[in-house]
Amino acid sequence: MKTRLKKQIQTRLHRIQGQLAGLSRLVERDTYCIDVITQTHAVKSALSAVENIMLKNHLETHAAKQMRGRNRKRAVDEILKVYELSHKQ
Repeated sequence: MKTRLKKQIQTRLHRIQGQLAGLSRLVERDTYCIDVITQTHAVKSALSAVENIMLKNHLETHAAKQMRGRNRKRAVDEILKVYELSHKQ
């Protein structure tokens, strides 16, 4: 993974850690439920953004290399696995 991309992901993950700490404080303070739910949605969205970055990186590097080589089945299986994970709610 390129250094720039790794730094971008790490920055997002640190931000998410801060959001989780803030979320914990909201619960501790008995904050209004809708405000807590709003923040949980923000955390989920932030994690989804990290997933999207990682998936894009994987498709552009590993999967593309597998598709050009002899590992097409593996590439397709991995893509389907991620697709299935993304549709489990």
